[in-house]
Amino acid sequence: MFNKVILIGNLTRDPELRYTPQGTSVCNFGLAVNRKYRQAEEMKEEVTFINIVVFGKQADTCGQYLSKGSPVLIEGRLRENRWETPEGQKRSRHEVVAETFKFLPKKQSAGSGGGGMNNTGGGDFMPPDESTEIEPF
Repeated sequence: MFNKVILIGNLTRDPELRYTPQGTSVCNFGLAVNRKYRQAEEMKEEVTFINIVVFGKQADTCGQYLSKGSPVLIEGRLRENRWETPEGQKRSRHEVVAETFKFLPKKQSAGSGGGGMNNTGGGDFMPPDESTEIEPF
């Protein structure tokens, strides 16, 4: 079987960093992935919202350096969570378990000065070039 997902998008909310009882870091955040296409003579845009979960040292890095709006490349696997509500309703939700990620530069708006990347909202701060053993490209 093969289960591989590669996404490029922007965070929809600040990362939420938590820890398991065993001390493992777990970071959750939402990712918005845009797709532009032409329908007849009109350009349309479709946005897909995806939940991402990251574990371990990578979770710590995401929690420290990412924030709402940050562009990121995620490579991982698709997972379905199933649970039952207290009322007895069965629920499920898909999420991507990130295996590797890479910080991406923010787009420069027209007329803005060049300079550095600004992922934290202050100064010319550049997060580390984060990736794991496997480079996706």
